[in-house]
Amino acid sequence: MGPPAAGKSLIASQLCQHYKLHHLKIADVIQQAIEKLEKQAARAESEDGEEDDESAQQAQETLDLLNESKQENNDRYEDQYIIQFFTEKLMSMPCQNQGFVLDGFPKSYSQAKELFGNKDEPEDEDAPRLEFNSKIMPEVVISLDAEDDFLKKRIMNLPESVVAGTHNTEDLFLKRLAEFRAVNTDDQTVLNYFDELEVHPEHLDIAADTSSNMSQVMEKIVKTIGKPRNYGPTEEERLELERISMEKNIKKDALEKLELQRKEEEERKETQRRKEEWATRVKEVKEQEEEVLQAHSYPLRNYL
Repeated sequence: MGPPAAGKSLIASQLCQHYKLHHLKIADVIQQAIEKLEKQAARAESEDGEEDDESAQQAQETLDLLNESKQENNDRYEDQYIIQFFTEKLMSMPCQNQGFVLDGFPKSYSQAKELFGNKDEPEDEDAPRLEFNSKIMPEVVISLDAEDDFLKKRIMNLPESVVAGTHNTEDLFLKRLAEFRAVNTDDQTVLNYFDELEVHPEHLDIAADTSSNMSQVMEKIVKTIGKPRNYGPTEEERLELERISMEKNIKKDALEKLELQRKEEEERKETQRRKEEWATRVKEVKEQEEEVLQAHSYPLRNYL
């Protein structure tokens, strides 16, 4: 958690690499959800039956609602859809098995309450109803804190080549910072939600970090979280390992085929060379025999 330009994505990426977790960014989660809906909607043209037709129709209706929502909200999706996408992602098998890091979302108290709030009634009527969904509630909440002046200076000191084409231009950054402060007032911040549930955020002052890649902040976070508890590769890593292994096997087979062809070509050339050498020797022997015969017959011809 933290304001714009606090280094959330950098730290989240480093944590995911260190602990082998899934990095959940708003843009990625939305894009993946949209792509999934588009694939489902495309099944309407398949011949797999009425169930697929109904599912495809529902997906298309959802896409239409999303496009309408985006047009009516200054090219942004409403919170209800974003929260739905995040809920589905957090409940997915990869995130449930390997774990995750939320990067910059939720941004407000209301978003956090809507995302993590428990919507299911307990199976046992006598059991107390939990206030949050324990399956997706983060175990650790990190808040990267910084004053506005520090953040503004950080953005101003970025090279133009880095800022160009991003949301870190001066105007866009100031707009994002104002929006963040507006939904995180002194009375109610996204961090208050976790405090109320006894998941107390760890506050880190990023201005005190003098390293180039926020390694000092990262070191403190790792110390807070502890050693990795995740075993085995993530789904993405497993697929990547399979891809690498397949490419190695294909390359190996191709090299072996080339080597076999090379050896066969060398053997063919060697066989041809030996044939030609043998033919040359046979020709030379015949010529020598012919010369000997002619030499022996020469006196006889003179005698006759």
